[in-house]
Amino acid sequence: MNMHAGPGPIHTNTPDWNRRLDFIVSMMREMSLQTDPQEMRLAYARRMRELMPVDGVVSFSRRDLVYPRYRVTRWSRWTSEINPWKEKEKLPLLEGGICAEWLYGNEPQLYADFTVSPDDPAFEYLQGFRSVAVIPMYDRGEGLNMVVLLRHEPAAFSPEEFPQLVWLSNLYGRATQNLVLAEQLKEAYAEVEHELQVIAGIQRSLLPAHMPQIPTLSVAAHYQTSRQAGGDYYDFFPLANGQWGILIADVSGHGTPAAVVMAVTHALSHTFTGDRDSPSRFLEHLNRELYRLYTSKSDNFVTAFYGIYDPSNRHLEYTSAGHNPPRLKRCDDGTLALLDEAGGIPLGIAPRQSYPTAQVQLRPGDQLVLYTDGITEAYDSKGNMFGLSRLDKVLENCSVGASDLLRAVLDALEDFAASAPAHDDRTLLVLKVH
Repeated sequence: MNMHAGPGPIHTNTPDWNRRLDFIVSMMREMSLQTDPQEMRLAYARRMRELMPVDGVVSFSRRDLVYPRYRVTRWSRWTSEINPWKEKEKLPLLEGGICAEWLYGNEPQLYADFTVSPDDPAFEYLQGFRSVAVIPMYDRGEGLNMVVLLRHEPAAFSPEEFPQLVWLSNLYGRATQNLVLAEQLKEAYAEVEHELQVIAGIQRSLLPAHMPQIPTLSVAAHYQTSRQAGGDYYDFFPLANGQWGILIADVSGHGTPAAVVMAVTHALSHTFTGDRDSPSRFLEHLNRELYRLYTSKSDNFVTAFYGIYDPSNRHLEYTSAGHNPPRLKRCDDGTLALLDEAGGIPLGIAPRQSYPTAQVQLRPGDQLVLYTDGITEAYDSKGNMFGLSRLDKVLENCSVGASDLLRAVLDALEDFAASAPAHDDRTLLVLKVH
């Protein structure tokens, strides 16, 4: 701290410590209630005028600038307030002079008999003031901002109280900066939230808008992401000779990265020009292209189940890429079977993989459930998992259609999980043979 002596002693009237403590406590309480940096600044200025009357206050900033440039961020004689965080373009931009030396010098200064040169860029802010207290506001060790307290008479500031004033001002400065950062973070989160909602909307548009009308088969579907966007995917493909391709997939991970891979998988599925009525060739294509375009450069992979259903004879040919085996409830004899006799590793792990197929003959009344692990691996508030047994229990009801069976599974899941949040995307397809 540089002290510039002038004529006469520097003095002040200091209140007793009880009154001073009450004032400081009241001030800190008021500061703690502020949520807007501009309101914080105004409240602090009002309090400081009570604590230490001044004839003028001017603030400068060199944030995002280089020597010798700086901005005037506050001047007590301005007739209207300028928000320095949101109206930066309105702030005067100056260059050089004593304020640049102060601001880039990073040191407090106290003048008892001050004069400013008429050709100084900040002359209009400093002229006529004899006592000047220069207080840098440190951010990451640098005085990026500075407040200058001004009095007309000389020797108006106490050297004994100046260190406390620097300390108190910098505490206020850090609190204000924290509010600025909090506000910026809030705005950033809002922007990300909006973008995620847009992504989620785009993602949902990639899913079937309506359930297909498949002879001898009723279909119902449920899709729920754990966040705005997710990595689950299901689709239906009308094929030659009245057959239908049925796909369900689950991208590893959550959120936007998984949603991107989901969109890539959708694009690859719909632009495949090969034989989509071959489960093997279809998954081999997805695996090869996913690895080439995306997953070889990331940690993502995709589990998938793909089947070809022939309504004319209720025949299903299928293969799987590491996906949860669908549950097949035979309602004519009450047995439960798993479609787990063919498949390979998840898509996108290795470029050359084969996916052999298996076949199953479905019968009227059969209930086939395809799902992602967000269904069976849902947890309640105590950490218990929904599991396969609870899912199989719901499938025992053979007297309902596909939509009602879907609803029954979701009701059972909701009763189990109660208010526990979904930690993974949940997709459920129910197929009822009739």
